[in-house]
Amino acid sequence: MSLEIVRNDITKMQVDAIVNTANTRPIVGGGVDRAIHKAAGAELLAARKKIGDITTGKAEISPAYNLHARFVIHTVGPVWQDGEHGEREKLAACYANSLKLAAENHCSSVAFPLISAGVFGCPSEIAITVATQAIRDFLVDHDMDIYLVVFEHKAFKISSSLFEKVQSFIDERYIEELLDEEYRGDMRERRTIFEAAEEDSFLNIPQWIGKSKERSLEDLLDEVDDTFSEALLRLIDSKGKKDPEVYKRANVDRKLFSKIRNNPAYKPSKATALAFAVALELNLDETKDFIGRAGYALSRSSKADIIVEYFIQRKEYDIFTINETLFAFQQPLLGC
Repeated sequence: MSLEIVRNDITKMQVDAIVNTANTRPIVGGGVDRAIHKAAGAELLAARKKIGDITTGKAEISPAYNLHARFVIHTVGPVWQDGEHGEREKLAACYANSLKLAAENHCSSVAFPLISAGVFGCPSEIAITVATQAIRDFLVDHDMDIYLVVFEHKAFKISSSLFEKVQSFIDERYIEELLDEEYRGDMRERRTIFEAAEEDSFLNIPQWIGKSKERSLEDLLDEVDDTFSEALLRLIDSKGKKDPEVYKRANVDRKLFSKIRNNPAYKPSKATALAFAVALELNLDETKDFIGRAGYALSRSSKADIIVEYFIQRKEYDIFTINETLFAFQQPLLGC
């Protein structure tokens, strides 16, 4: 299945399990912990007291009571000191142990907050990196819809160097687009002059120039390229990859991939088409041809398209890093 970063109130997520950033002792703290207890009702605290103390990095499970979920998974994130006291390892353990509990309780969907990124002081970019890596490791061998829930967009930060590089790339592409528009406008003026001259018989141009020979519908249909589905399956085979490897690298769930595989005429969303281009590690020209089979094109007027182009040009095909960057720039994610 997939990892999706969403902006939402975690207490409103309709999933099998909601993960709570708990205290080591069975008390109600602040932030996400307080919000979850308030939405779930007093019974959640009673259940938490029965569990008792929880060691940092460990996880326990209880019913969700009044939440839109079946379970609450309680995990204790590390308090950030300086990164030299095993904070990353303990944080990764929070995700791994929570997901293990979810799998053991037959959950098909789980919502996580960004553990330790609030009052516990973990820098947001580190919290995100650890979270996505731990979730990615889990998804290699498991099928589950996993949501990383961010309440405020400003709380989600990628590394400043990556943000600045992508922002600079976006700015360059917008400038190029403006220059292209200006050039196209100039060419339109030239064509207008040319057409006027032709009407005045200033130029004697044979009437057949610019006219193509009439061709039958059968001739045209014989030249139709592979559909998106056919091209996808052909590329998977030619690159020696397996279906699960590709759809997981595309952050696409098995059910959607099955629809694409079994329907040669299936038209995916642009986000899905681009996700498979990334998973197949296509270069920019190959990507344009590939998504064109689904009727899409890359646009320099689209910030999302420019961001995807940034990574493809650098041969950086990590769908999770691309999606983190898209989310940071408030753009739709790939796959999912």
